[in-house]
Amino acid sequence: MSEWFAAIEGTPAGEQLALMLALLAAFLHAVFGALQKGRHDPWLSRGAIDAALFFLSMPVALFLVPWPEGNVWFILLGAIVIHFVYKVGMALAYSRGAFTVVYPVVRGTGPLFTVIGAWLIFGESFAPMQWFGIAILLAGIFGLAVYNMIFIETGRETLIPALWLAVGTGALVAIYTTYDAYGIRATPNPFTFLAWFFFVTAIDFPIIAALRWKNMTHRPPLQPLLWRGVIGALVAWGSFGSVMLATRLGKVGEAAVLRETSPVFAAVIGWLVLRETVGPRRIALMSLIAVGAVLVELGG
Repeated sequence: MSEWFAAIEGTPAGEQLALMLALLAAFLHAVFGALQKGRHDPWLSRGAIDAALFFLSMPVALFLVPWPEGNVWFILLGAIVIHFVYKVGMALAYSRGAFTVVYPVVRGTGPLFTVIGAWLIFGESFAPMQWFGIAILLAGIFGLAVYNMIFIETGRETLIPALWLAVGTGALVAIYTTYDAYGIRATPNPFTFLAWFFFVTAIDFPIIAALRWKNMTHRPPLQPLLWRGVIGALVAWGSFGSVMLATRLGKVGEAAVLRETSPVFAAVIGWLVLRETVGPRRIALMSLIAVGAVLVELGG
């Protein structure tokens, strides 16, 4: 698998696969966000997901892929720190704001900073049409967040702190996207980085969640949380793994922007699963996001 993957790097087939992986990551990341928000405490949900990630990734990392070598160990150590701060930010934001408000702000802030980071670190550049597409996509994402903020019915008293947390977490999205792209490109076998990434970055939140659950007055039953954790772990492998592979095959900035079509999927999930209201104005804003993504892809 790794040989075939290496063979298509830098080819038109690799670029097409990068496009499909980025869009798959968008859908799966929206599912992942809904799983963490859901009806359970977001700290417990993330802890359950990470616990499942740890145990599912352990045999893959230890026995199925080559072990990291040299400076890859230091890159993984940095990933632990960056993703821990990101996960804390997401849990804090989800604890204070509605999914359909917080999620678009996080995902809208991320790609703009990622594009700048990709330019500074990887020397990537965008054509004028692609910048126009980014502007349209961001207008749709932030428009969706503003619309949801205006018409939200519950949780308004904590909305402003939630939005600030969402903006800060969006900046962390840009940092981890650029950093993870650097890490997977620095590792000879990309699946080594993926397996060890999921293994070592999932150590922290299960401990936090266990302590939080222990100190709760009304503890939720563990079985539903465990099932949510297993499903979330599989979704995380698909989502984060897809976008990291996309950044190795194609441009980091393009993969980041295309992944941010996830608010379209998130709005649909929020409507169908979380019973949050969706109307024609939201549909129009989601269409802007889709149009922006198409322009980014076609304008390159």
